[in-house]
Amino acid sequence: MILLTTDISDDLGDDARVADPVFRDFGGRAIFNGPISTVKCHEDNSLVRQALEEPGNGRVLVVDGGASMRCALFGDMLATLAEENDWAALVVNGCIRDSAEIASIDIGVKALATHPRKSVKRGVGERDVAVHFAGISFYPGQHLYADEDGVVVTAKAVPRTP
Repeated sequence: MILLTTDISDDLGDDARVADPVFRDFGGRAIFNGPISTVKCHEDNSLVRQALEEPGNGRVLVVDGGASMRCALFGDMLATLAEENDWAALVVNGCIRDSAEIASIDIGVKALATHPRKSVKRGVGERDVAVHFAGISFYPGQHLYADEDGVVVTAKAVPRTP
């Protein structure tokens, strides 16, 4: 059974935090959900790669890039790595690149925009900390649901009912 953001929002009311509608869809998977893991970085995707090298176990990597429009934090090589390591998706508060290739990879990707420039690699940032953007907070271990209608975050997984 697919859990839609509209149904979750209706069922949970204020217990479902709804992100502002700022994201565009880029991945080959439009509907996704999973436990949240986070990276907070600015124009440096070193920790994004580090996270995606680990087993994802169906998690969603939420990347707070500070809404920078000066470079991409995610591209086709990282999308392939994410798919191979069983990450469900990424939500990026920033830009991605290689969008045509990413569209053919079975992973969900939401981001603000595209940018052809790659990021720097200095190893600067934070992992699995609370991040705040799009009008809501994202906490590691909470659950994210996304589809064509938006992004919803809940404190725990929503039970699937027949």
